[in-house]
Amino acid sequence: MRYIIQNEFIQCEIDSHGAELKSLIRKSDGREFMWDANPEFWNRTSPVLFPFVGGVKEKQYRYQGKTYTIGQHGFARDREFSPVKEKADEIWFSLTEDEESLEKYPFRFLLSIGYRLEDAGVLVMWKVQNPNAEDMYFAIGAHPAFAVPKLSGHSFRLYDCDEKCVNAIQNRIFGAGGCVTDRAETMEVVNGILPITEELFDHDALVIENKQLGRVDLLDEAGNMLVSVYFDAPLVGLWSPPHKNAPFVCIEPWYGRCDSESFSGELSEREYEQILHPEGIFNAEYTICVQK
Repeated sequence: MRYIIQNEFIQCEIDSHGAELKSLIRKSDGREFMWDANPEFWNRTSPVLFPFVGGVKEKQYRYQGKTYTIGQHGFARDREFSPVKEKADEIWFSLTEDEESLEKYPFRFLLSIGYRLEDAGVLVMWKVQNPNAEDMYFAIGAHPAFAVPKLSGHSFRLYDCDEKCVNAIQNRIFGAGGCVTDRAETMEVVNGILPITEELFDHDALVIENKQLGRVDLLDEAGNMLVSVYFDAPLVGLWSPPHKNAPFVCIEPWYGRCDSESFSGELSEREYEQILHPEGIFNAEYTICVQK
């Protein structure tokens, strides 16, 4: 079911399937900023990635001597969430484990996803609770896709956590099977500007680790800001489907990452894995802003 929240400046539509943001419209001119999920390129708009971000090596992982099989980005994006709180400008959804999820992920959990409009921005809020009597391991991430007429001519403006434009980023290079390699490349940028070209994503997403960034702007061909994404996450991915010249780009704050090709440990040893002690609560958020 679709739900609408709105204020003076923007209107958002959220689907209870996946608790997914499907639309962000600026009221002053009716502009839609979100990708429409056209399956010709990618049939999603802004899925929530939980309890994995990216893929596990050979689609299998190990925990306490048992091997589990799971696909890319976990399962929350394909589940029906329950609405638990709704106001004119804010809505919350929740998801808990079931028999099917326990076969893929051996933890009980309560995942809450909230959206709150603040001025011309939408604050996306995540809350993960651990009701287990043991530590719980998980990852969570965002995957919002922003519509553009074409890739070329657009650009990213990259800021560090102090909102200063960066001069270079380190990108972890993807390999085969949805895993990253142990190699990184330095990408020079001028005044924080990274041009978006058809070739930028030829090797899949840019994986920017270690809190190098705290804000990413998407700019149009004239250098005007279309959207800004603010976050305090340890990683952010920048992506558009390789070799498709798709009319959208993604800015993805992550608390977790896919496996490395060289990884052979168990769940608790994965890089960037989040840990919650019994009865623990994890809170995180990011914000998407548009010009009024």
